[in-house]
Amino acid sequence: PDVIPVLDQLHERGIRMSVVSDNWGSMADTYDALGIGHYFAGYAVSELLGCRKPDPRMYAEGARLINLPPHECLFIDDDPDLVAAAEALGYHGFALDRPAQTLDAILPIVSGH
Repeated sequence: PDVIPVLDQLHERGIRMSVVSDNWGSMADTYDALGIGHYFAGYAVSELLGCRKPDPRMYAEGARLINLPPHECLFIDDDPDLVAAAEALGYHGFALDRPAQTLDAILPIVSGH
């Protein structure tokens, strides 16, 4: 229930967003069916790129989709290791802490509660 209000706020502020995901090529269709596809400039999807996070090509494609250099991008993920990999490439990073999980990370955390 917290996703759409956050996406609305980011969209209203003019924040460009892309999805970087180890997922299937049909992910954009799924997001469209959920009514959230319009929030994203594009999708860096592992099936289409032929690699998985933490491969630098995944992060680079996400940045390319929003036309920003890495140091101007924020990467958010629920896997602290993937956030750390993004930070090592020059991205800013936050680990997402969902209510059903507890992250043991030294990274900044965005809480869903």
